[in-house]
Amino acid sequence: MVLSKGERDAGTILIVTMFRGENARLFERMPQMDGTRSFVTTKTQDVENPTEFSDYLTRRSQQDPDIWVLEVDIDNPERFIELLPR
Repeated sequence: MVLSKGERDAGTILIVTMFRGENARLFERMPQMDGTRSFVTTKTQDVENPTEFSDYLTRRSQQDPDIWVLEVDIDNPERFIELLPR
């Protein structure tokens, strides 16, 4: 699901993963030492304060209107992220 549409050609892509609606994690492409840009976990949902995660996404979208936020509810999200191009 697309939660936030950003700039078509240059917007940063953020991916929220979860499994059965729980344990949300935010992945973002970050520069690596070898020059690639891999997706890494930048935020995890706190079970004690689940609204903090969505508040964080709202703040990110307000700070950078060019970002894309995509949400996938999938088993084994790490494997899914590893399959994405770098």
